[in-house]
Amino acid sequence: MSRNTPPVARCGSAIAVLALLLAATGPDASAQATKPVAMPPAPVEAWQIVTPPQASLVLGRDGSMIGVLGKERRLSVSVRSVPKYVGQAFVAVEDKRFYQHDGVDLVGIAGALKDAVQGDVRGASTITQLLVGNMHPDLIDRRDRSIGRKLREQQAAREMEKHYNKEQILEAFLNQIAFGRGAYGIEMAARQYFAKGAADLTLAEAASLAAMPKSPVQYDPARFPDRNRTRRNTVLALMAEQGYITASQRVAAQNTPIVTVTPREAKAPWVVDVVRVQAERAGVPVGQGGYRIHTTIDPAIQTITQRAVSSGLDEIETRPGFRGVPCAGLRGIDSLAKPGAKVQACLEGAAIVLDPLTGDVRALVGGRNFARSSFNRAVDGNRQPGSSFKAFVYAQALSQGMTASTMVADTAIAIRLANGQSYRPENADNAFLGALTMREALTRSRNPVAVQLAQGVGMDSVAALARRSGLRAPIALYPSSALGASVVQPLDFVAAYATFDNGGMAVEPRFITRIDDRTGRSVLSPPSVVPQPAMDPRIAFILRDMLQDVVTRGTATALRRIVPSRVLVAGKTGTTNDNTDVWFVGMTPEYVTGVWVGFDKPAMIAPGAVGGTLAAPIAGHILAEVYGSRGSGVWTAPPGVIGVELDRATGKPADASTPNARRFTEWYLDGTEPGAAPWPWGLFRIGPIGHEPQAAPHGGP
Repeated sequence: MSRNTPPVARCGSAIAVLALLLAATGPDASAQATKPVAMPPAPVEAWQIVTPPQASLVLGRDGSMIGVLGKERRLSVSVRSVPKYVGQAFVAVEDKRFYQHDGVDLVGIAGALKDAVQGDVRGASTITQLLVGNMHPDLIDRRDRSIGRKLREQQAAREMEKHYNKEQILEAFLNQIAFGRGAYGIEMAARQYFAKGAADLTLAEAASLAAMPKSPVQYDPARFPDRNRTRRNTVLALMAEQGYITASQRVAAQNTPIVTVTPREAKAPWVVDVVRVQAERAGVPVGQGGYRIHTTIDPAIQTITQRAVSSGLDEIETRPGFRGVPCAGLRGIDSLAKPGAKVQACLEGAAIVLDPLTGDVRALVGGRNFARSSFNRAVDGNRQPGSSFKAFVYAQALSQGMTASTMVADTAIAIRLANGQSYRPENADNAFLGALTMREALTRSRNPVAVQLAQGVGMDSVAALARRSGLRAPIALYPSSALGASVVQPLDFVAAYATFDNGGMAVEPRFITRIDDRTGRSVLSPPSVVPQPAMDPRIAFILRDMLQDVVTRGTATALRRIVPSRVLVAGKTGTTNDNTDVWFVGMTPEYVTGVWVGFDKPAMIAPGAVGGTLAAPIAGHILAEVYGSRGSGVWTAPPGVIGVELDRATGKPADASTPNARRFTEWYLDGTEPGAAPWPWGLFRIGPIGHEPQAAPHGGP
């Protein structure tokens, strides 16, 4: 209504409307009203309380919410499960005569009429009326301001009060109403704004939420805390006035600062997608809502991992020579919804953190921004692992009698292929170092050595070891597969590395521990998969010790500079041809961590881009923040492994003349240490070793 409308006209209009409403509220309201508008056929009546759509909650291992599934983000709770002051706060501000009226508040309507005469037009709907309109918007459209709608709403509210008691109506109301940002019901609102269940709300928090139904946007406690505080304090004053709380409780709650968590998207959107698929494949319709999905995810580690991936990719895009377009400069997410719009390629990444003893996934990030691209690169991606695959080659060589101090040749070789061509693996630095130990060859990621080792032990035996370790992707029996030319799924590949960390046992990645329905009954409890032996625990120990050198003084020293020395770290970098995929997969005594970086459509990231300078730092930041001021556990040698102090310069046992700086402990299987009977391995000869099918592109460090 225009502000220029004379007061008498405004009051007259309001009086006319409210007088009709007042007249319609008597016992014979339906008879006094004009013929009601015909209602379309519906499966339920407007007075009936129905169970609203529910959300399925995805919970971290600590019980906190990390994601939601379902059409509406709602989880209904019993009003008896929450403190009494929660319901009382809503009654005080929305409908103070809730326990006296029959669904329609005649006193409230009279008061609204009086206020309207004074120029303050307001509504007089009861909680029951609000519930009717919110629960059955197809039958009672509250956007309709007509008298007919109001009469139907009042009639339905009265009928509802005949069939349900006040507790049932209040419970339905608390579970029905919207609280903004996609949250419905008191339970989801409590979780969204205060990171707790409704049962744990304080008086001040309950009043903050009770302030919201009038306008969820305007009184959003996270976005507009001052507005919310003002209305919250009004709610508290009304509660004291109506006898629900004491004056001292009111004062204490009003003086309580508003402390919210920032409402955000799911903490683990790619995990939510994984568990949805796994649950539905197991026959649990979690997408329909009402379930609690308990996962292995550690919310703190998940947040750290997502942040490290995002900031790491941002930093890579600022480096000289970066071949892509910085993601921030590409078309925004909103524009992608326009007809014909296409998602432009950002540099992407994936990261996994899991428990090496159980396979429980603690964190999984499948990309840079789930809203922009929901493709899960950690689970559905298939990329070449580059030199990070060499760990399986060296492990197989150790299992066939070689030692970490066996001399090998980093030299030019040519392998004649079945098609008559020759495969000639090269190093990333275009140099050859000649004779060096196996430990040194792995530390420096020398490609010809890995190819020769794989040819010597048989590429089929290397592939078999990887398969026993849990790698499901087929490994082609090409010479270049020793350098990671066969594609792998990142999650499987990282899980296979757990074999080196846990003493040779293959684990299966696990996300779901159990699923409960809305009654709390467990409907799915996937059994833990018992780890299976994949390699000799002595081999796993020696190989892992060699991988520690990769981090300490090899291709992954960038990670060592980030992670404090109190945390033991071993791992391997990987880079594919043309610098298109870069990796670091590594381990501590508590975690296996893997990071991949690249474009969805393989393309050069930057000239000279390698896993050690791009992926390893991201993994380093994850581990440094996960451990904080703590140190890691330790790795201990299993029975049957002998440590011998060697001279790093000569590869021979150290003596009194060996400087401390050159001394290090080399590990051997019992019987292979220096002085024991020799094994039939020596310096590899230069030249072709055998015939293989056509080779795929080879990897780098």
